[in-house]
Amino acid sequence: MAKTEWTTDDVAARFSDAAHTSYRLPAVRVQGYSNPWMGLAMQIPDRYPDPERVYRPMPPSPEAVERMLETMRWVQWLEEEQRHLVWMRAKRYDWHQIGRRFACDRNTAARRWKKAMQLVTDKLNDAVNSCA
Repeated sequence: MAKTEWTTDDVAARFSDAAHTSYRLPAVRVQGYSNPWMGLAMQIPDRYPDPERVYRPMPPSPEAVERMLETMRWVQWLEEEQRHLVWMRAKRYDWHQIGRRFACDRNTAARRWKKAMQLVTDKLNDAVNSCA
């Protein structure tokens, strides 16, 4: 994606998109094990759909996965606590929950998040300006 200038809102939106894409990825399972009884057990419930069943969203497109992987490379510029903070906010955790996780006030958590976003934005803009 050729961008001329990144803003903190662009970076935050990209992190939110990456969190949503990671949620849509298929579950990781151990390969090579199967249970033939599950096929038999699932034949009857197909006739009577379960209203409580949690449906997974459609898998993401390859372009969305590429954007997510690019965003995950940006995380390497941050310290470990900043990574957790950014990821929690990308998953839309409330500021009170984030503050509780980091043992600080919600305003302090928001300031730390803004600082992390600004750091990533500065690195991206430096990379764009050095290529130009």
